[in-house]
Amino acid sequence: MINSLSGRLLILTTIFVMLAEVLIFVPSIARFREDYMLNRLERAQIASLALLADDMLDPALEDELLRNAEVFNIVLRRDEVRQLMLSSDMPQSISDTFDLRDATAMTLIKDAVLRLFSPQNEVIRVIGAPVREAGLLIEVTMETAPMRMAMLDYGKRILALSAVISVFTALLLFVAMRIFLVKPIKGVVAHMQNYAAAPEDARRIITPSAGVTELRDAEEALKKLQTDLTQALKQKERLAQLGSAVSKISHDLRNILTSAQLFTDRIEMSEDPTVKRMAPKLVGSITRAVHLCESTLAFGKAEEPGPTLTMVDLGELIEDVIDGERLAAGDHDVSFAADIPNGMMVRADPEQMYRVLSNLARNARQAIMATNQPGEVNMQAHETETAWEIKVSDTGPGLPVKAQEHLFTPFQGGARKGGTGLGLTIAAELVKGHGGDLTLAQTDATGTQFSIILPKGDGTL
Repeated sequence: MINSLSGRLLILTTIFVMLAEVLIFVPSIARFREDYMLNRLERAQIASLALLADDMLDPALEDELLRNAEVFNIVLRRDEVRQLMLSSDMPQSISDTFDLRDATAMTLIKDAVLRLFSPQNEVIRVIGAPVREAGLLIEVTMETAPMRMAMLDYGKRILALSAVISVFTALLLFVAMRIFLVKPIKGVVAHMQNYAAAPEDARRIITPSAGVTELRDAEEALKKLQTDLTQALKQKERLAQLGSAVSKISHDLRNILTSAQLFTDRIEMSEDPTVKRMAPKLVGSITRAVHLCESTLAFGKAEEPGPTLTMVDLGELIEDVIDGERLAAGDHDVSFAADIPNGMMVRADPEQMYRVLSNLARNARQAIMATNQPGEVNMQAHETETAWEIKVSDTGPGLPVKAQEHLFTPFQGGARKGGTGLGLTIAAELVKGHGGDLTLAQTDATGTQFSIILPKGDGTL
C-alpha cells in the first residue's frame, strides 16, 4: 500500500494539506489573540460608560463590572483628559504593553507565537481605540493566562479541523487518482503482460484509449513499439523459414556442382586455346560455388565457419574478381580498373574476401548497366601502419535514400529492383569476421564508393 503510487500520493497529500493548514494556523491564532484583547477593550468601554452615566456606583458593582470585563483597571481618554475609570488591585506589576492601534500583521503574529510559548501568567497593558469614537483611547490591564488558555483551545480546534480536512481531501484525491491514473496505468501494464505472452499475435497490440494526454502518449508509443516488434518477429520467422529452404537448395546444388566439377577435368584436356584459357576460370568459379553451398549449409545450422586467415596477394584476388565481372558485363560499356600496389599482401580468408569483393564489384557493375550509360568500376587499395584499406567505387547513379537507410539490413537494403539486399549484409558479416569494417564511404549522383578496412593487429583500429 505504502509503496504503491496511490498510497504514496495519499500520504503526501495529507502532509501537504497539514503543512498548508499550519501556515494558515499562525496568522489565525494571531488574529484570535487580537480579537480577544479587542473584546476586553469593548467590555471595558461598556463598563466605563456605565460609570459615566452614574459616577456614584457601589464598589461591589464596580468590581462586578471589572470581573465581567476580565480586566484590573480601565483608563479612558476623552477630550484630552486621561481618566482612571475603574480600578482594582493587581496581583503583580505590568510586564509589557501592547498598542493595537498601529500594530502590523508581523507584529501581531510574533506576539501571538511568543505568548503561546510563554506559560507563565503575566499582567499586561492593552491600548486601543474606543469603538464608535467614544474617546481618544482606552487602555486596560489584564492577565495573560486566560488569554493563553483560550488561544490553546482555539488552536486545538483549528488543528483538529485541519486534520479532518486533510484526511478528507487526501481520500478524495486518492479515489480520483485510482480512477483517472492508477487504473489506466494498471491497464497498460496488463496489456504489456498480455502482449509479452505472445508478441507475435497482432491481436494483442494495445489500442490507445486513455483520456489523460500523457497516458495516451504512452499508449501510442507502446502501440508503435509493439507493432514494430511484431513485424520484426514475423520477418525473423520468415527469414528462418527461408534459411531452412536455402539450406535444402544448397544441399542439392552442391551435389550438382560437384558433378560439374568432375567434367572440368575433361574440359582442361581440350586443345582449343580459348578453352584452355577459360578452363581455369571455370574451375575456380565452380570450386567457389561448391564452397559457397557448403558455407550456406553450415550457416543454416548456425555454424558459419570463421575465416581462415592467411597472407593473400590482393592484386591477384582482385584480378580474378574483375575477370569474372568483365565476362558478366558482356557487351555493355562497363570498364574495370584496379590500382593495387605490386605485391601487396593482406591477412584474410581468400574465399571469403573474394565473396566480399565480388559482391561489391557486382553491385557496382549492375548499377552502371541499369543506366544504359558507359561507366567504370574502380578497385584500389593502400595500407597504413595499422590497417589495409580497400575501396570499390563506380560511376553509377548512386544509392537511393531508402537503400541507404537499410543498407546492411537483409531484404531491405537492396538498391536494385528485385534484389534481396542479402549481398551487402553477408559481405559486412564476412568483413566483421576478419575484425574489420565495411562502410559506405560516399554516394551521390556521380557514383558510389564502399570502403573495407582490415586491421593488421588484433582487430582494434
